[in-house]
Amino acid sequence: MVKRLYDIALLFKEYVLFAFFAVVSIGLLALNDTPQIRSLRSLTVLSVGFMQDALSVVPNYFDLRRENSTLRELNLTLTDEVSRLREARLENIRLSQLLGLKEKGHYGYCAANIIGKTLQLLRNTITLDIGERDGVRVNMPIVSESGVVGRIAATSSRYSVGQILLNRELRVSAKDQRSRVDGIVRWEGGRMLTLQNVVKTMDVKPGDLVITSEYSTLFPPGIAIGVVNATHLTPGSLFQSVEISPGVDFTRLEEVFVITTQPDTSRTAAEAKIKP
Repeated sequence: MVKRLYDIALLFKEYVLFAFFAVVSIGLLALNDTPQIRSLRSLTVLSVGFMQDALSVVPNYFDLRRENSTLRELNLTLTDEVSRLREARLENIRLSQLLGLKEKGHYGYCAANIIGKTLQLLRNTITLDIGERDGVRVNMPIVSESGVVGRIAATSSRYSVGQILLNRELRVSAKDQRSRVDGIVRWEGGRMLTLQNVVKTMDVKPGDLVITSEYSTLFPPGIAIGVVNATHLTPGSLFQSVEISPGVDFTRLEEVFVITTQPDTSRTAAEAKIKP
């Protein structure tokens, strides 16, 4: 075995000697600390770094192909979902026309910046930089991309003040989106809202989304209010206490939208004829 290795080394003695002297040279260069050697080291490191940057495109190319494939699949899924939603809407329109049902109206929106805010009182409000000249009127709903914010309580020509959900005077007719259980949302202090008038036998669970209901004369139906955080049963009471975490983070809220479509006054007039 040793003789065989010796024969192989003798056969390739030029390469063996070259490798030996190369290793010795690299060792001497590593141990040497003269200015010329330091310059050579810097040049070597720079060259190696440049080559790594140039070659780094090769693995990134495969990463980009994999990411591009994932994005194509996601785009295909979203396109299919949009197509199905569009088809469902067209089907809903056809069925509504067939049954003679009125389609829910579309609403106009007016964007506004919050220029004043109170969050430490029992009647918290926000001040907006839009007013009557922008078409804002009292009782118009205020919303954000996260859901219900409140309602317009007072206006001037250029500004308006809105009651927010964290205001003890504001009540919103709402329902559990999953179980369709109705109730009234109000704030009693703290960080949570309360869904009231919910019988303890009703199906309301933590995680359920609470939205505005069709019974509200101020807010359009289907706007998110918050998510059920917890439910509590009080001994001897017919109702359960439902805690709701607001969808809107009022501490960070800066921009809102006012729904400028006025409610149908003929409905309120008809309902007012029936005295309780």
